[in-house]
Amino acid sequence: MPAATQGLLFGGLGVLAFSLTLPATRAAVPALGGTTVGLGRALVAAVLAAVVLLVLRERPPARRHWPGLAIVALGVVIGFPLTSSLAMQSLPAAHGAVVIGLLPAATAVMAVIRAGERPPFPFWLACAVGVVAVLVFAVSQGAGQIQPADGLLLAAVVLGALGYAEGGRLARELGGWRVICWALLIAAPVLVAPVVVAIAFSDRGPVGPDAWLGFAYVSVVSMFLGFFAWYKGLAAGGVARVGQLQLAQPVLTLGWAALLLGETVSGATILASLFVIGSVALTRWSWRGSSPATVRAGSGSPPPTRR
Repeated sequence: MPAATQGLLFGGLGVLAFSLTLPATRAAVPALGGTTVGLGRALVAAVLAAVVLLVLRERPPARRHWPGLAIVALGVVIGFPLTSSLAMQSLPAAHGAVVIGLLPAATAVMAVIRAGERPPFPFWLACAVGVVAVLVFAVSQGAGQIQPADGLLLAAVVLGALGYAEGGRLARELGGWRVICWALLIAAPVLVAPVVVAIAFSDRGPVGPDAWLGFAYVSVVSMFLGFFAWYKGLAAGGVARVGQLQLAQPVLTLGWAALLLGETVSGATILASLFVIGSVALTRWSWRGSSPATVRAGSGSPPPTRR
């Protein structure tokens, strides 16, 4: 299978996994709290990562990889989950979905800064179409009003983009599943104290099955298994190019929010979704004739290796 096709396939699986993150978080935070959900899920995923690494007898990465893994931990293990979970304490999943929809554009910028990619000019035009579609989406859902929690969501966008770009770069050498496993283990010692304090001082009462199910999803799928596919897709197809698949994530997230949380999806949502999907097609078209190898820091990048 060509690398570009692999990137789109695995990237699409990652987007599908992540599209349920905000609705699952919204179901869990009222009962468990933003800190418990945002950081506790990373602790659960870290245990799973440790088991996988021990069973497969994986050796630690080379010293040169550790700074990048620390950036991944900061971005997608600590930063994005915590800020998005705190925002979901006061915002509906639909609001979060359209603001997080800016993540692909931020990821493309981070791909230039951190992954050394050079997208062609038509790519940026297509990306702009996607951003406009997301903004129209926000207005159509009544989510365009500025609220304090929007600052948390914007922070989540920046931190998530940083973690995606750095993780995609490292995955070319380590493999996507190793990147997220080691990043989780790096972050785990930092997470124990705040999670224990959050649980100890929580007085939210009994936790229902919906909250536990939402927490289980964000722990096992959003924080662990979803990154296996996502980082593999970014490494194979290019961070900037595959990252644009997330333009479809707000549409999927609103669908899940309507199905699972009872939030209303209007006819304007369907229209906006067509523009979002169209922008994804435009970004795909803009890369015609360019292979993933030729957009990484110019051309001639070495092939991926296991270590």
